[in-house]
Order: sequence, then structure tokens, then C-alpha cells
Amino acid sequence: MLELKNIKKSYKTGNFTQHALKGVSIKFRKSEFVAILGASGSGKTTLLNIIGGLDRYDSGDLLINDKSTKKFKATEWDAYRNNCIGFIFQSYNLIGHISVLQNVEMALTLSGYKKKVRKQKALEALEKVGLADHAHKKPNQLSGGQMQRVAIARALVNDPDIILADEPTGALDSKTSVQIMDLIQEIAKDKLVIMVTHNPSLADTYASRIIEVKDGEIVHDSNPIVDQKETGGKVHIKKTVLSYFSALNLSFNNIKTKKGRTFLTAFAASIGIIGIALILSLSNGFQIEIDNFEQESLSQMPITISEQAMQLDEETLTEQMDQITNSEAKYPDEKVVKPMTSALNTMVHTNVITQDYVDYIKKLDPNILGGVSYQKATALNLITQATDGTYQKIDTGSTQLDMWQIFPSSVNDNEVGIVENNYDVLAGEINSDQPGLILQIDASNGVNSTILENLGFSTNEDISFDDIMNKEFKVALNDDYYQQVGNYYIPNNNLESVYNAQNSMTIKITAIIRGKEDKVLLTNGSSVYYTSSLVENIIEQNKNSAIVEQQQQTDYNIMTGEAFSEDLTKETWLAYLGVDSVPVAIYLYPKDFDSKDEIVAYLDAYNENKSSEDQVLYTDMAEMMSTLSGGIMDAITVVLIAFSSISLVVSSIMIAIITYISVLERTKEIGILRALGARGKDITRVFNAETLIIGLCSGLLGLGIAYLLTFPANAVIENLSGLPNVAKLNPIHALILLLISVTLTVLSGFIPAKMASKKDPVVALRTE
Repeated sequence: MLELKNIKKSYKTGNFTQHALKGVSIKFRKSEFVAILGASGSGKTTLLNIIGGLDRYDSGDLLINDKSTKKFKATEWDAYRNNCIGFIFQSYNLIGHISVLQNVEMALTLSGYKKKVRKQKALEALEKVGLADHAHKKPNQLSGGQMQRVAIARALVNDPDIILADEPTGALDSKTSVQIMDLIQEIAKDKLVIMVTHNPSLADTYASRIIEVKDGEIVHDSNPIVDQKETGGKVHIKKTVLSYFSALNLSFNNIKTKKGRTFLTAFAASIGIIGIALILSLSNGFQIEIDNFEQESLSQMPITISEQAMQLDEETLTEQMDQITNSEAKYPDEKVVKPMTSALNTMVHTNVITQDYVDYIKKLDPNILGGVSYQKATALNLITQATDGTYQKIDTGSTQLDMWQIFPSSVNDNEVGIVENNYDVLAGEINSDQPGLILQIDASNGVNSTILENLGFSTNEDISFDDIMNKEFKVALNDDYYQQVGNYYIPNNNLESVYNAQNSMTIKITAIIRGKEDKVLLTNGSSVYYTSSLVENIIEQNKNSAIVEQQQQTDYNIMTGEAFSEDLTKETWLAYLGVDSVPVAIYLYPKDFDSKDEIVAYLDAYNENKSSEDQVLYTDMAEMMSTLSGGIMDAITVVLIAFSSISLVVSSIMIAIITYISVLERTKEIGILRALGARGKDITRVFNAETLIIGLCSGLLGLGIAYLLTFPANAVIENLSGLPNVAKLNPIHALILLLISVTLTVLSGFIPAKMASKKDPVVALRTE
């Protein structure tokens, strides 16, 4: 079954060549106990290593069941050692950081057996050598004889055809040696056992065949095979593989023996993660605060589409600054006046808002809008009764106090809009479909006295919510409010009769609202809003009124008798009187800044391929705030992360060094694994698994420490700025940092791991 044909092997050291084997040819029987005798340096161990596939011959051939191994690949030699060979070493070669049972299981692990089967077979092998009771001990808890029995159990567990024993009793006392030799002799009854020894009496006592080697040649064979017919048998060798889980388990057990060093390594490697995690926590927290502030700002500064749009683009601002800073054109000596156009004039664009554009706006995705309002030019003509019993017309044109704005409506009933997100309703309810008024009070429940007096309330004392909600207001319709005098119309000065007119609309303040406590910008003032349905009702009632019909047939202003002009067109005046028209302004309230970008892109798309006069531009006062705050925050974050990343580079170098030290420390383990059939890539996997564990520990440790540090950091920030719980690590950021930690450590240990896989198993086994 095993045959060597003219095997030659040499070693070179500088210019010197050592011929270890000089054309050795020998055949072995399927089951016999062969002892190879020879002095040190005779080549017997080299012969054993070549038979075991640990070393490669220079020339000749090694045949297994008449199959040549000349073209064996590295993985085939690994599989050959695992399936066909069982090694028994003089120094036992057990892996110290795993149990006896795990040592015996290792060959089965490489063969791909399932855990339950591995354990059963390993226990049976230990039972054969009388060590089943010691299965869960570590090798250093056993005597020399017991460790050699473990080595024998490991050699037998995979049921190999050949057992190779290299001075199996060299480190044992005579009594233990006899026990071990008796055990090996028993094994030889149904297997080929090849034992290397320099003890002739041991060979004579136990071996069925003795081969003597001298200077790399066979000088004597006590029982040679003279004539043996070729069997023509085929060799079926199962490929070996060390699973990732097994590699992790092996590395984890090794790491457990070096807890202190592993902790210090993980801590040092985690410093960069700690720094970056803290920076991201602060950045995330501040960004949340900025986003909240920006949301408040957006509610006060919507995207406005009106008749006059202000464009604060970079080019215009640069031109304006050039005019201010251009010193060469200043203080000329000429006695002339130079006409010039201010760059500010170019910032203003006149829009023509058409029904087509309004329809385009209404197609906006409701999921990106927090609210929307359409400002109409229609007059409200509100009349109230004051506390002294007199009647007064409410001045709805007081813009200096931010009065009389149309209240934004939520556009998506299934989601919380700008109203629900920004205001607390203290009384009544907000219903855009109900004609009425809405009173906004400030953080102290205050309302500007001018507003209250305009609404007909006394400002000498506090006013209850009930009194405000029960107060009635009348909307005077055109036919009651305007009186015809000849060919002209004038307002009716008898406000009491207008107030009590049968057709007047009665409305009330339907809701009292206050900005939410965290919406600072919304709690600093008071306002009066009206619902969109109120305007729609007024237009519906007034569009067929007498004054409207008369004005439509007349080319001059029927109230003043003056001709219409560019400043006051007939269409504008009809809109004021209540003819249904397109809005004079549209206010779009984005849900957030990301949504704002989508809205802006949608508005810009309308202007594509249109002339400048036909374009409808918008005013976006929040854009500068968004760009400035976001840009500064991102820049600060990037700079701080760049500095913290230096420690990641340093820790990566340190991990590489630690892994290299681990390779040196585990060199013998590498040799043992290779002797059991582990492939080079399996060895790489073992050390990659070790760096993976360290990287995982480092990342988790870093994130844990960073999380704990957020508590004192938040305390300091709150003390300085009044902002609580600013530092908040985003879970996604934490996961990314953990992946970075693992990736960097694995990459750092990759070169040492590859170095480990390239180690000569023969040399590795000799390492102490």
C-alpha cells in the first residue's frame, strides 16, 4: 500500500548541500510494525517526514496504493496527512490552551465531522488509551505518559492507515515506555506502524521489521518485501477544511489564556473608536438640535412664491459686494453724474402666478409638505362689536404686527403636519374646512393689545378663553357693505346695519393656539389667522355681487372713478372685490430640510426651458441657514474625525505587531495543525479569527466607554449651554464603527496571518 521509489532529499545552507536521503527505495505492508534505526543525522526523521507528507522529496516518487504523489498539490498533501497518517511525536505536540478532548477532536474537526460525532469518536479514542476520565483537563494537568496516550488517541481517532511514531518513548521513564510500546504494538495488528528510534533493544523487542538507515541510505532491512503483486487500489482522500466557527473557537481559547494582554490590546485599539464615537455622538446631537431649530425656522420662513421674489444667489451677492468694495471707481474728479443699476435690483424678480402654476403646485408630493397656504387678495370686511357697544371694522391690513395671515393647512391627513408638530391647541379645534379665526398667543399667554382692541376686546383686564371663543364677528358681503351712489360705489358707514344684515356671515375664533414649548421662535409673539375656507366662502358669496358685475362692465375704478394703471389693474381690483382668482402668494411649509430640497427641485423643474419672464421664482430665506449650519457642522465633524483616525492607524499597526507576536508564540501549534492536515488557508483563518475577536472586543469596548463618557459630556454641555442630552450616538454610526474596528484589525493582522500559513510544518514542529 505504501512504496518509496528512489527518494532523494537535500538541504542547502548557504553554499553547503546536505544530502539527507540518497535514493531510498522501500515498500511497506498494509499492517506491520516497522522500526527505523539510525544515528542522529542518518536521515531517518527526514524519511519519516516525507512518508507523513510533512516534507517534500526532491526526486523519486511516493506511491500510495500504487498512486503516484508526484503531482500532489499542497491541499492534497494536507488531506493525505489528515486521512491516511496519524502522528505520534516524542514531545507529544499537544495544543496547550484547549482540552484533551478538543486536542483529540482536532483531526476530526479538519475532516468536517459534526460536533456530536466528533465528541463521540474522540471519547472512544480516549477510552482505548484509558484516559476517558481526563477528557476535560488541559494537557499541562497530565503526566508525560498520559500526554503521550492523548497523542496516540489523536493519531487513532480518524482511523488512519499509517501511524508514524517519532521516538515515542524518548521523553518517558522505562515503566511508562513499556506501557506506551505495548499500546503501539497492539495498534500495529491492523495498521502500518512506522517508528523512528535510536534504541535497538526497543526495536528488537516490539518491531516485526527493522530497517537501518545510515548516511541517507538503507543499509539493512530485516523483513523486506521481495515480490508483491500490484493491487491497483485507488486512493480516496477527503479534503480537509477548518470551519470559521472552529477557527474562532480555537483562537478564543488561546485568547482566554492571555486575558490581560488581550484587554490592553483591545483597549489601546479602541481609543480611536472612542474618539470618533464621541465626536459622532456630539455631532449627531447638535445636528438634532439644529434640525429642531431649523424646523422652527421653516415654520416661520416657508418657501414663498409671491408677485415679487427675492433671489439671494451667490453671483448677485458677489456683484453687490464688488460695487461696495471697488475703490477704483470711487471719488472721481469728473463733474458728471453716472447712471448705474444697483445689483440689488437684479435680486428682485416679478412673478406672474397663473392657474396653470397653481395646478402644478397642487401636484406636489404631500409626503414632503408639512403645510401649505394660498394667499388671496380678497378683502375680508370684518366687523365686530366693541365692549362699549359700538361697532368697528377690523383692520385686516395691519401687517406690522404679523396679523391676519392665512393659516397653513396640513396636506396629508395620515401624517402629522406643520400645525400638529408646532402648536398646542389650548381651546377649540383647528379645522381648515370651517370658516373662522385662530388666535395665537405667546409663551406667557400674552396677546398684543393692538390686536385685542382691533378685535373689539377691552385691554383693561385679563380675558378668559371662554369670552374669546364666544365672541362673534360678522363678515360683511359686498351687497351689504357697498352702496351705489350714481355710477359709483362707496362703503356703508352704518356699521351697525351692516353687522346686523341678514346675509352677513357670523364667525368666531375657533381655536386658541400656542407654540410648543420646544418651538422657541413660535412662542415669542401673537397673531390672528383665518382659515382658507373663510376666504373661499367670501369669494363664493361675492363673485356675483352687484359691485362685481358693475366693475366687470366698467373700464375705470367704480369706487374712485380713476383709470386703472400698472400699479392697480382691473384684475387686481376685481380680486379684491371677491372674484375668484389665482393666489397672490403661495406659502409652502416643508416637512424638514431634506424635504425642502425636494420641493426646491420640483419648483426649479417648472422653470426649465422657460424664458426669464415666464419663470416663477421663489424666496427661500431658510436656504442660507441650512447651508451655513450644515456645512459648518459637517466640516467640524470631518476635521475632528480625521484627527481621531490617526489613533486608528496607530492601533492598526499595533494589532499587526500583536498578531505577529501571536504567530511566533503559536508556531508549534501551527506545526501541529499542519501535521493533522490543516491547509495553509486554515492557518490564515485561525489568525484572522483571532484578530476578528480582538477587533470585535475593541469595537464593543470603545463603544461602551464612549457611551459612558456621554454622561459627563452631556452634564458639561448642559451646564455651559443649557442644552440637555446633546451627545447621542446614532445606532447606525455605532454599527459602522464596530464594522470599521473589526475590518481594520482583520486587515492589520492579514500579513502576519499569511506569514503563519507559509511556515514549514517540519520547522514549526521543532520550535519550542
